[in-house]
Amino acid sequence: MTPVIISFLFFLALFVVIGVLSARRAKATADDYLIASRDVHPWLAALSAVSTNNSGFMFVGLIGETYKTGVSAAWIMIGWVLGDWATWLFIHRHVRERSEKLEVATIPGYLGGRTRGERIVIALAAVITLAFLGTYAAAQLKAGSKALHVLFGWSKAAGAIIGAVIVVAYCIAGGIRASIWTDTAQSAVMIVSMLLLVVVGVNASGGFSGLASKLDALDPQLLSWAPKAAALGSVPWVIGWFAAGAGAVGQPHIMIRLMAIRSSEQVKTARRVYLVWNGVFAAAAIIAGLVSRVLLDTSQTFDAELALPRLAQQLLPAVMIGLVLAGLFAATMSTADSQVLSCSAALTQDLIPRWGESYWRIKLGTALVTGAALLVALAGSENVFTLVVMSWSGLACGLGPLLVVRSLERDRASARVGVAMMVCGFATSVLWRYVFGLSGAVYEVLPGMVAGFAVYGIARAMRR
Repeated sequence: MTPVIISFLFFLALFVVIGVLSARRAKATADDYLIASRDVHPWLAALSAVSTNNSGFMFVGLIGETYKTGVSAAWIMIGWVLGDWATWLFIHRHVRERSEKLEVATIPGYLGGRTRGERIVIALAAVITLAFLGTYAAAQLKAGSKALHVLFGWSKAAGAIIGAVIVVAYCIAGGIRASIWTDTAQSAVMIVSMLLLVVVGVNASGGFSGLASKLDALDPQLLSWAPKAAALGSVPWVIGWFAAGAGAVGQPHIMIRLMAIRSSEQVKTARRVYLVWNGVFAAAAIIAGLVSRVLLDTSQTFDAELALPRLAQQLLPAVMIGLVLAGLFAATMSTADSQVLSCSAALTQDLIPRWGESYWRIKLGTALVTGAALLVALAGSENVFTLVVMSWSGLACGLGPLLVVRSLERDRASARVGVAMMVCGFATSVLWRYVFGLSGAVYEVLPGMVAGFAVYGIARAMRR
């Protein structure tokens, strides 16, 4: 076990060093801490966005879901990647242009724009960000703690605490620049470790044909492309996940990277890099989940979300296990650090703006948010998949429709309309999941975002 720990700790140390080194380019200003003075290379922004987006959800949640449901889980990522691509194509360049024009460095500030009564829009957006993005960050810390518990036998609190300490260390040192630099390194470790495990796993399964025959022997339904949870049919179910991908426009930790790119013209380059890297990663995660189902012993009680570290233990030498674990941990940290910074920005720039006047209070906000996320991770009982999809939907429905309108609108929506869009979008997603219980049939992002856009459409019609 010692070589595994040494390998794992080596990569963690590498991430911390990269984050701290980024501080050498930092300026003691809020603008630099929050958006790196809008001077990020498009490749760095793209790889950072991949790492941030793919998180513990991909390494833990999605692999666990594929383990349980089979190839039909691929529709989650097919819909997600296509929806994500659509927003990159039509929205992201406008976000970069308009954010600079408005001179804003946060997503709540962007949503407020220059509308009369914008303060209430900004404050509500900040509250939504803190509530759901904070929970999302907690899910990442929880994912990392699960992996360390399996491989090293450490308490489930240990991984969350280690992740939180590392994240707060380099975030406070270098702000979003540290986050982007480390995310880029983490993205490379993530893809290498995932592809390594896929290649070894498929080979151990007898190639793709052997993998298919073994899945069929276990349960023919594992090879069915029809989603098992699609009570309303496969098409609405897939459309729901397309909306989930489009819901990236409501994720402050992702969209802030668009604000930080050097120019709007470079968004196209970032889009190409992001989509290729993300597509490869999604395919590898699905295959890893299928391989895990074939090769792992399920005769005893088994947590499907721990399939990846279990598979690494079974197939790889010690040093490579450390690499895979570092990739998994990198996935959780690369998302958690971005979310912590976005929550810190919402707290110090939007909810308590007088804090934003002090560079050190901004850093204090980062520490406070990290501490809160850690407490949620230690106390929470939900699995990673559930925490992520719940948090993603809350942000997508609460913030996404208004961000699209702010980016594309020709006539400015009032503050009252903006608030109504956020409240109706969020409320619809909650009702869809917890009252009607239809999330298994259609992911609540779809009805939630439709409700938000419907409010805007009705408001425009009433003005005519």
